[in-house]
Amino acid sequence: MKVSTVEEMRNLDRRSMEECGFPQEMLMENAGEAAYFVILKDFGVKNKRFVIFCGIGNNGGDGLVVARKIHSNGGDVKIYLLGDERKFTGAARMNFEIASKIPLNIEHVESLEAVKLDILHSDAVVDAIFGTGLKRNVEGIYKDVIQLINESGKKVFSIDIPSGINGNTGKIMGVAVKSDYTITYGLPKLGNMLYPGYDRCGKLYVSHISFPPSLYDSIKVETNDPIKLPERVKDAHKGDFGEALFIAGASSYFGAPYFSALSFLKAGGGYSRLAAPLSVTPFIANKGSEIVFIPQKETSSGSISLENRDSLLELSEKVDMVILGPGLSLNEETQRLVRELAEEIEKPLIIDGDGITAVSKDVEIIKKRKKETILTPHLGEMSRITKLSVKEIDENKVEVLRKTCGELNAIIVLKGAHSLIGYPDGRVFINMSGNCGMATAGSGDVLTGTIAAMFGLGLNIFDAVRMGVFMHGFSGDLAAMDKGEDGITAQDILHYLPNAMKYYRESFDEVFKENYELQVI
Repeated sequence: MKVSTVEEMRNLDRRSMEECGFPQEMLMENAGEAAYFVILKDFGVKNKRFVIFCGIGNNGGDGLVVARKIHSNGGDVKIYLLGDERKFTGAARMNFEIASKIPLNIEHVESLEAVKLDILHSDAVVDAIFGTGLKRNVEGIYKDVIQLINESGKKVFSIDIPSGINGNTGKIMGVAVKSDYTITYGLPKLGNMLYPGYDRCGKLYVSHISFPPSLYDSIKVETNDPIKLPERVKDAHKGDFGEALFIAGASSYFGAPYFSALSFLKAGGGYSRLAAPLSVTPFIANKGSEIVFIPQKETSSGSISLENRDSLLELSEKVDMVILGPGLSLNEETQRLVRELAEEIEKPLIIDGDGITAVSKDVEIIKKRKKETILTPHLGEMSRITKLSVKEIDENKVEVLRKTCGELNAIIVLKGAHSLIGYPDGRVFINMSGNCGMATAGSGDVLTGTIAAMFGLGLNIFDAVRMGVFMHGFSGDLAAMDKGEDGITAQDILHYLPNAMKYYRESFDEVFKENYELQVI
């Protein structure tokens, strides 16, 4: 599903009215009706008491429509206005006048004690205070009301986005409503999909409120929805499912090369070669004997020596994809090796971990590569690549990612909760699988091998990255279902990869709809 910025949604609103002739009043009515439908379906209305908090913008206007529909269908409603009703304009003004004539019980927030008492005696709260355009921190009476809502323990329904969440970043603007249900309009906004905003939404519904699908064509951010996997050929041999070369590992870094090289096999890849330092190879082989090992000459600190450069380049020509970086260390000689290999390897290349640190010192190497390059940074590594602070990136992830992918002509997976996948053409995908238990050492190494496996199975490079990210998260979700999120290790994610592939091939439509698909009403 497409995901919009606040500015893109405003443009869609404008175009729907100017080009398609939709009156603003109709769009607001549709929005309020969609929210009412969710309340009716998931909670019930008749003989229940609702407190509705309305700001004085269009979000508040939507809330007034909800109030009217609840009232007309047997629910008891009390509306609290936050702001001067004289500032209502357009469709919101019209709905305020209608609500005043019915009449509905409308009051201003003058006493927090009165508000607290009404919330206490209600069955549910509807949050229509701020829309998606909030840019300043929430203060004063607004802050007090939001805190009361969160402390109430009542079911909370938010209109478009929980009040206090930035619509473009998902950041909490001082304080934000913690909703049980959110009904968003047109398209989900970035703030609905990125953490911590996504977590504040509760169960998220999307209503297109009559927007024609053609209006969405220019939107370049989407959720990372499933892609059909190629069938496994019955009479195939291991080479038919891809050959990958992993250049990884150093003394004291045994896990990274093991997890990356073995995850390729566990996710369905055919032939995994691991070029690791001679001294660590026996220890890794003891756990991952299915891997084919190419022991490497070492530096004095136990990392891969520059002496191996020519042999590694020769070996790279025999495989389908090269993975460079997991656990390589920051040894300067090895970092130089990474830069020289990245410049000369003529196969699709995944650069991860210490490999990213090496190339971030000379990103021109990435720009000059002719074959596809995939970078898999976390925020700290993205900071090294872009020379921006972690804070600057975190506050504008999508735009930073889009700009960096274009400048480097690279595919970038910005790892984190709801990882982002960016392409050089400006497209960005938000991954919905995975959980906080996967924030553990070695998890990213499993990701690199899983991406490589999707390429080995026959997906094109762009789809392979998307599917690798999704399947990695899906495997972690299966592990969490059985073990809980606390204590999940990279070994668990690795172990569940075959199960993830099996479920995906056999019954994933059902699993996807239940766990990852946004609810459209």
